[in-house]
Amino acid sequence: MAESLLQASQQRRTKAMTAAAGSAGRAAVPLLLCALLAPSGAYVLDDSDGLGREFDGIGAVSGGGATSRLLVNYPEPYRSQILDYLFKPNFGASLHILKVEIGGDGQTTDGTEPSHMHYMLDENYFRGYEWWLMKEAKKRNPNIRLMGLPWSFPGWLGQGFNWPYVNRQLTAYYIMSWIVGAKHHHDLDIDYIGIWNERSFDINYIKVLRRMLDYQGLQHVKIIASDNLWEPISISMLLDSELLKVIDVIGAHYPGTHTVQNAKLTKKKLWSSEDFSTLNNEVGAGCWGRILNQNYINGYMTSTIAWNLVASYYEQLPYGRSGLMTAQEPWSGHYAVESPIWITAHTTQFTQPGWYYLKTVGHLEKGGSYVALTDGLGNLTIIVETMSHKHSKCIRPLLPYFSVSHQFATFVLQGSFSEIPELQVWYTKLGKSSERYLFKQLDSLWLLNSNGSFTLELQEDELFTLTTLTTGSKGSYPPPPKSQPFPSVYEEDFNVDYPFFSEAPNFADQTGVFEYFMNIEDPGEHRYTLRQVLNQRPITWAADASNTISIIGDYKWSNMTIKCDVYLETPYKGGVFIAGRVNKGGIFIRSARGIFFWIFANGTYRVTGDLGSVRLGPAGWQASLDRHPGDFPEEWLGCDRNSRL
Repeated sequence: MAESLLQASQQRRTKAMTAAAGSAGRAAVPLLLCALLAPSGAYVLDDSDGLGREFDGIGAVSGGGATSRLLVNYPEPYRSQILDYLFKPNFGASLHILKVEIGGDGQTTDGTEPSHMHYMLDENYFRGYEWWLMKEAKKRNPNIRLMGLPWSFPGWLGQGFNWPYVNRQLTAYYIMSWIVGAKHHHDLDIDYIGIWNERSFDINYIKVLRRMLDYQGLQHVKIIASDNLWEPISISMLLDSELLKVIDVIGAHYPGTHTVQNAKLTKKKLWSSEDFSTLNNEVGAGCWGRILNQNYINGYMTSTIAWNLVASYYEQLPYGRSGLMTAQEPWSGHYAVESPIWITAHTTQFTQPGWYYLKTVGHLEKGGSYVALTDGLGNLTIIVETMSHKHSKCIRPLLPYFSVSHQFATFVLQGSFSEIPELQVWYTKLGKSSERYLFKQLDSLWLLNSNGSFTLELQEDELFTLTTLTTGSKGSYPPPPKSQPFPSVYEEDFNVDYPFFSEAPNFADQTGVFEYFMNIEDPGEHRYTLRQVLNQRPITWAADASNTISIIGDYKWSNMTIKCDVYLETPYKGGVFIAGRVNKGGIFIRSARGIFFWIFANGTYRVTGDLGSVRLGPAGWQASLDRHPGDFPEEWLGCDRNSRL
């Protein structure tokens, strides 16, 4: 392998030594001098004493909830461009793992996602958009790993209780059916399955789930638990040999780059199975760059998964713009390739699941960190970060103070890496726009006659990748259309014979599930409708509202007129509302305030200032909707339509 690397390197290079700086304005001569005058305290990268843990990949979450809601409504070619930036190998983020929400009909942060089984005898594996998203990811990268995790569950599983473990066999069957449905209807192989996001786990349920998966021939599906904290799942596994056997991965959320001793004692794979959740600006990028290295260095975590994949939901909902990139304007086609995409690329484009970390990884003397990974076939990738405390604070947990300062870091390649002739260099500098570089390829670093050593001059908030791989690239498309507000005149009649997605464009369900419905009994203008389809409250993950609600529009709207045709399916009880100036959504929807105009089945009406003043009984409705500029002050438009099936 070393000989082939040398031959390929000589074909690309005719000069003896090249510094990794020039085009980014970094001094080449000091870099070379430092390589020749390496201090004794160099950082040694060596595989002579074996390797560290197996690398499982970098990923992101779609869901938890409804975070990709607006993505499906993007016109082409912009939708495909966004997907390329996320999944296409050697183009953008080039993600290794896609984790999706198993929709459970409940509010799970920024909206609800529909279940494949709204009620016991109901099965539909085409609701929602996660199936589509997984297929698009696989289309671009057939090797991407897929993971499913429930946040909420349909109410029938609880049998009157807000608890999914009342009948463990039934809940295990529900999850197993989602995995089987993914394969049968979409040819998708699910690699990992979770238990219940950030909520209690049930030891006996995990065992039942494993037995049911095995019985169905799904031995390849690995169980990850418990998508919460390191404890009490770790100690439970140490005290229960059967539980220890059936769990393949311990997944913790927002671990702050650290694990606990009990988790390490299990000798299981350790993942940060949800992390980041930070505004995707320069600070968010710094957060992401720091934890991608230090989750392994400090906590032996071999995978880190970002919440969320793409900020494709109304920005004023909770945790707006907390995705790796932003795509929240399908009506304009505008999207933004944010800096976390390129931070991700520093690792994902030059590694693959199945590579191994070296044992020789760690922290830099004056702040920052370095990791190195190999495929065991002679390839080596080194990632060095110097993110400052100020510019790398994640949303959680609290980050203890540390300092980073200017330094020279010398690395010495030993073992099977000592004969590597050349390293490709990719560079990011976060900070002021005048000093900012994102995933820029620099001149390669020539190592012949240097005894396998080189030195980097490091400043604050920098990221270097040095690698034997020559396949990296910074993909690009022409700029997307300019940002535009939600259209000031918007009409929707739901007139779609065979909708590709079950939800109408731009509606973001906040409590309940709203789906296209063809009313075959109405030959007139209301044949095509949008219908709220749930007949009972789900097993909730958040504080769902008492009344179902879907929002649409612009948070900054003012002087509006709203028109909505509604149909109540059950006479004498129930009702419907339309609302303007709705000030909250997502997990805060229960306390939303605004101007709510209620119409009841008995012919009365009422105007209130909040969502909780009225509690509608079980009633049905279907609706077509249009709205035009007028004189009704509004921030969001909210509609409620309850349905009894």
